[in-house]
Amino acid sequence: AGSAARGPLPFLLLLLLLLPAASAEPELRFRPPAEAPVRLFTEPELARYDGHQEGQPIYLAVKGVVFDVTSGKEFYGKGAPYNALAGKDSTRGVAKMSLDPADLTHDTTGLTEEELKSLDDIFNNVYKAKYPIVGYTSWRILNEDGSPNLDFKPEDQPHFSIKDEF
Repeated sequence: AGSAARGPLPFLLLLLLLLPAASAEPELRFRPPAEAPVRLFTEPELARYDGHQEGQPIYLAVKGVVFDVTSGKEFYGKGAPYNALAGKDSTRGVAKMSLDPADLTHDTTGLTEEELKSLDDIFNNVYKAKYPIVGYTSWRILNEDGSPNLDFKPEDQPHFSIKDEF
């Protein structure tokens, strides 16, 4: 009788220990893993992830934020309709809804208010909503000579809000 009394207690303790973990699982499932580092990408590094190499992730940047769009391979992979956007910062092209090679740049100079609004909408409602952030482009935080831009403040960048990125 003594061993029967001890049997259910460890089982109940185990059950209690497992229940909180099981209920927390859905929350954790949508968080990026803590060990996944956020990278800084130069243009040549980002270009390696243009969807042309089988088995390689597909990355594209908008507003200097690099997204892993591999799950959208049918849109961004080799031969896909938006493959031209992959492997580069295509901010201007996204804002103008253009695949013209001249628009596949981070430069937002001269965009209209309507294009800037479209950029923000697509950035927030498509890219941030669907794809994980894997890094940032170097042009956002480095000087042209590669040295750190000590004056860089993400919140001061045009059309950028750091509080909305995380």
